[in-house]
Amino acid sequence: MQLLRRFQYIKLVAADFTAALLAWMVFFLLRKYLLSEITGYRFSEGDLFFLSGSALMIAAFWTVLYALLGEYRDIYRKSRLTELIRLARVSFLGAIVIFFALLLDDQGVNNYRLYYKTITAYFLVHFVLTGVARTLAVSSVQRLVRRGIISFPTLLVGSSRLALDTANELALTGRHLGLRVVGFAPVLENGPPDAALAAALPALGSYTRLPALVRAHKIEQVIIAIEPSEHRKIQQILAQLEGTPARISVLPDLYQMLLGSVKVNHLFGTPLIEIKQDLLPVWQVVVKRGFDVVASVLFLFFFWWIYAFTALMVRLSSPGPIFYRQPRIGKNGHPFAIIKFRSMFVDAEKAGPALSSDHDPRITKWGRFMRKVRLDELPQFWNVIKGDMSVVGPRPERQFFIDKIVKIAPHYRHLHRVRPGLTSLGQVKYGYAETVEQMVERLKFDILYIENMSLAMDFRVILYTLKIIVEGRGK
Repeated sequence: MQLLRRFQYIKLVAADFTAALLAWMVFFLLRKYLLSEITGYRFSEGDLFFLSGSALMIAAFWTVLYALLGEYRDIYRKSRLTELIRLARVSFLGAIVIFFALLLDDQGVNNYRLYYKTITAYFLVHFVLTGVARTLAVSSVQRLVRRGIISFPTLLVGSSRLALDTANELALTGRHLGLRVVGFAPVLENGPPDAALAAALPALGSYTRLPALVRAHKIEQVIIAIEPSEHRKIQQILAQLEGTPARISVLPDLYQMLLGSVKVNHLFGTPLIEIKQDLLPVWQVVVKRGFDVVASVLFLFFFWWIYAFTALMVRLSSPGPIFYRQPRIGKNGHPFAIIKFRSMFVDAEKAGPALSSDHDPRITKWGRFMRKVRLDELPQFWNVIKGDMSVVGPRPERQFFIDKIVKIAPHYRHLHRVRPGLTSLGQVKYGYAETVEQMVERLKFDILYIENMSLAMDFRVILYTLKIIVEGRGK
């Protein structure tokens, strides 16, 4: 089955690559033929070699562009009409890039109308050929899904009649999604499972064991089929599923439909709210990581003197090491050692983990100044280069405090979907937290950041952070 699925990705990529290759060859020959009347150009044997090489490079460019724009994500649930609309936009973008990079060197051409005809001709040739190839590839994938040859084991969470109705509706209208319901996880607090549901589907185990059920039955889709008004219960279920590879969907209520939260990608599909798996487009993921590494390397290189001066002051302020390493929890719950300039006296936590406050006696005089202008955070650029952190992202916490937070706010685990950051929306909007309750209060800003992640949002957080540093409003 995995081999068959990989082949579908290869098939789609091959269709795009071949179409882009043929489109460039057709356009190249057409362009040279049209220009022959103006420039006297004649096609030669040497051009054949150039055409072959350039066609391969152009096809590779288009394939990489499609990948960066997320065209190869979730290939099993594509709509052919939506694909053609997206393809038209991407084709226009790519044609513009190629035109300015390669097609402005036509000697003897001084009529701008010919340039307009050139870019229009290439756009149309590429769009038509790629549109045909992409439609054929997507249609073949859809046929495999509809026939059940490719399917996705699905688990319903719920034990009422609503779960059975959801299963029946998926069986009638969800064939195009390939969802194969293998059982349900009863929510026993709501009473015994519905008799008709228990007769129709096997009970795989309590919803409290969801992560184990997902692993044991290789579940790829989880649908939370309980009353949408049970917000607290849904929140607990989502917290349990955090970190599992399964896609997660929730049944909406009328209020959420009116708010526009419910998106129906297929006309006759079951209305569901799908929890976002991909927080950023592929190209933004690449750019964000590239910015993190480049910015960190440049900062370390150009501002080494700040590090040297700060290290000297830490050494003079109190006995002890210059740097302080502390275990924190990062992306996907993986621990890492965060690095900071030491701002407290040695053995400041000999009585156990404790949050700092405005007048914390454990903080040195120099440490208090460092915290105001965030100098103590500078060594974390090394954490960014290593991949433990990002420049912008929720601030990482220690496991000791995470255990306390999740008792009050189980959705805290949502923060582990991304790399923690040097600075965060929660830190610039709320500031440092002195109690667990304040950490929970700050959490809403970090959730807001994750649900609205973008490069533009990162840029705004960085500007806010610089403003706080200049004003000395850090802790």
